[in-house]
Amino acid sequence: MSGSTFGNLFRITTWGESHGAGIGVVIDGCPAGLPLDVSHIQAFLDRRKPGQSRYTTKRQESDQVEILSGTFEGRTTGTPISLLVRNQDQRSRDYGNIASVYRPGHADYTYTQKYGFRDYRGGGRSSGRETIGRTAGGAVASLILKELGIHTTAFSKAIGPVEVPESEYRFDEISQNTLYMPNNERAKDAASYLDSMMKKLDSCGGAIECMINGLPAGLGEPVFEKLDACLAKAILSIGAVKAIEFGEGRNAALLNGSQNNDAFFMHGNAVQKKTNHAGGILGGMSDGDTLVFRAFVKPTPSIAQPQQTVTENGEDTELTIHGRHDPVIVPRAVVVVESMAAITVADLLLQNMGSRMEYLKKIYHD
Repeated sequence: MSGSTFGNLFRITTWGESHGAGIGVVIDGCPAGLPLDVSHIQAFLDRRKPGQSRYTTKRQESDQVEILSGTFEGRTTGTPISLLVRNQDQRSRDYGNIASVYRPGHADYTYTQKYGFRDYRGGGRSSGRETIGRTAGGAVASLILKELGIHTTAFSKAIGPVEVPESEYRFDEISQNTLYMPNNERAKDAASYLDSMMKKLDSCGGAIECMINGLPAGLGEPVFEKLDACLAKAILSIGAVKAIEFGEGRNAALLNGSQNNDAFFMHGNAVQKKTNHAGGILGGMSDGDTLVFRAFVKPTPSIAQPQQTVTENGEDTELTIHGRHDPVIVPRAVVVVESMAAITVADLLLQNMGSRMEYLKKIYHD
């Protein structure tokens, strides 16, 4: 299987299956000398692990991470960093009834068409547990960003029809509710909606917003390696994400140029914008303002309602999915979106060092 590596200079390669011995990631290109403690990586993984509330799968996994290589005396050595999370609570018997049946909304059919067979126990590499490696890699990338004064903030913008308007954002409340919404009252409304979905044996989707503050202007490339294009590839590679938008996003199509353009002004010696319809990106490069994007997540496809499908032998049948599944993916995917954003930005920052001769001179002559 190709396609398990992401990034150019800062690269991650994820490995492992949902019901295998473990899940992990190899990080290559991390600069030497970065302070790295297992507790920082664990804090990221704890935000996505199962069993956090009644709205997540009841699979009991501690998701304890082990650092196997790439550090010495609490700092990175510049060599590949290998991280491992062992699987502890697989129940492969829960998937016995789908061994020869294609689950609607899953990769079962396409996986079989590509490889000729599939690991039906939880989806194998197409399982949401693959995101453990991304999250661990994102934890390391976030430390690089922190050293440079760059900070990412991600949260549940909407769960089903319950959306938090920008005017009601309370960032200190994100960690105060299990749905990771920036408003506790809206989170209560979302919880009520989820309860109604669970009673119907159904699921829902939602939206995740991510903000990146402290980016220097000029990050990204003007043609194929645009900052927004790189972020879009990263975020859309997350299994449940179906769309992404930056700044005004699709709403920009309804605006006039006079409404959508962000006017510039001087604040001391710094160029600033009066508005941020662009979402912090102009011409594929960061403009120094807050980078804002939203990822739209589909409903969990594993639902306990009868669904029409077919068998591998081409026979029509009906399937009811059993096992332990999230009624909504959004809350646990928040940290995955944040992690992929951090990985993308860290990679582009390393690439950007070669964009000017003066940057190279600072590295090799200062």
